[in-house]
Amino acid sequence: MASRAGARRRAAAAIAIGAITAAGLHWAVAADGGRTHEIVVQGFQYVPATLQVRRGDVVVWVNKDPLPHTATAPGAFDSKSIAEGRSWRFTATRAGSFPYVCTLHSNMKGMLQVE
Repeated sequence: MASRAGARRRAAAAIAIGAITAAGLHWAVAADGGRTHEIVVQGFQYVPATLQVRRGDVVVWVNKDPLPHTATAPGAFDSKSIAEGRSWRFTATRAGSFPYVCTLHSNMKGMLQVE
């Protein structure tokens, strides 16, 4: 009987280790999936004005101005209004060059290039 109990404990431990390993592998794949890039909205401009990323990367626009702004590329993405101190995230899924503007301040322009 002692050997059966030991076998069950070893089997349970193997299952637990397998579950932890599988979870760790999932995390490693997710962490490798893409990078996060930041565009700061400040002084009525996007910094950097042009950003090159890869498909799967995340771009975060952070508004440091006292007024709301948008990041809008018609047909590609639209942040809607980003309030002061807030941010908006976008995952680049399609390759291409995407010129974007702030729909509230048309003199603000940027370019997102996705490989």
